[in-house]
Amino acid sequence: MSKGGVRPGAGRPKGTGKYGEPTQAIRLPLSVIGQIPQLLERQQPRTTLTELYRPQLGATLPLPLYQMPVSAGFPSPADDYIEQRLDLNRYLIKNPAATFMARVSGDSMIGVGIHDGDVIIVDRSLEPKDGQIVIAVLNGELTVKRLRRKCKRLLLQAENPNYPDIEITDASAFQVWGVVTNVIHAL
Repeated sequence: MSKGGVRPGAGRPKGTGKYGEPTQAIRLPLSVIGQIPQLLERQQPRTTLTELYRPQLGATLPLPLYQMPVSAGFPSPADDYIEQRLDLNRYLIKNPAATFMARVSGDSMIGVGIHDGDVIIVDRSLEPKDGQIVIAVLNGELTVKRLRRKCKRLLLQAENPNYPDIEITDASAFQVWGVVTNVIHAL
């Protein structure tokens, strides 16, 4: 009978833990374990996003959904009954364990409808692709920008002509935190 090794189906599925992404176990001397929380706290990037939110797993937000479509042209009579309840989590959040929300500060993305004070929904499980809007950590600062690959260059592009493109170089401390999937803002 062999012992140890990989067993099919054993363990927690990847991406379902506390952090919503795969983790790796490491060995540390017992003398430094008490210092880890302080080290991690110092490494947290400063943010230009004013708040971060994580949706609670299993939380629902049932709102009334009227079956009758609302006309954007000439007004039409509306039905006086609610057809069903609508849960915004089902429409806005595809991967709850890997999703967080953040409040935006600044106007560098107004060209795509992301305004100062808006809440963006970010999915960490999505692979960032050219042209997508992402949350990135650049030299310790969180930013929301469009990811661009041009020739062999990697750029973060604002959607406001008042802001220049930011080129990511080998000297840049850079990491994509996730892909922006939705934006919520008041009219």
